[in-house]
Amino acid sequence: MKPSLRICTVTALFILSGLSAPVMAEVVSVSSNGFQVRHEVQLNIPPEEAYELLVNVGSWWNASHTYTHNTKNLSIDARPGGCFCEKYPNGGGVQHMSVVHAAPGKALRMAGALGPLQAHGLSGSMSWDFIPQKPAGNSPTLSKLVLTYSVGGYMLGGFEKFAPMVDNMLSEQITRYKNLANTGKVD
Repeated sequence: MKPSLRICTVTALFILSGLSAPVMAEVVSVSSNGFQVRHEVQLNIPPEEAYELLVNVGSWWNASHTYTHNTKNLSIDARPGGCFCEKYPNGGGVQHMSVVHAAPGKALRMAGALGPLQAHGLSGSMSWDFIPQKPAGNSPTLSKLVLTYSVGGYMLGGFEKFAPMVDNMLSEQITRYKNLANTGKVD
């Protein structure tokens, strides 16, 4: 095999592996005062594009995990103090999380408790870190996304039941995000 053909073949295999590779997800730890989940995916777009896609949350988030069941009501204002928010159709809304760190193409960190966790005495930190991945040859830079979500505080009944549920919900969201990044379709 010619060297140039070998480089193209290796690059194509690297790109295709991102299309079919499962989301690497796990509940990292669960204790009496909190839990942490971690997800990792390969993306076939550069970190700058991956960051912009993340911020366009309504294009990939599942509507069944919103209060309004309509992702057009979701937004992320990617600046310190900005909001991952959801508008209600007749006024009001939900602040899902607050942006505490925004570094386009590198990282987005938000603080808050998602969904049913908001009803408890909890706080959380969610980090989306984009790591450049350079395939063989002159192919464009791709990305590895590492998502971590740490939640702590007081929850009646403990965290053992909620950690796997949060992990599953985030796994669904990040799979949709990865699919959109790698194929142009969420499903």
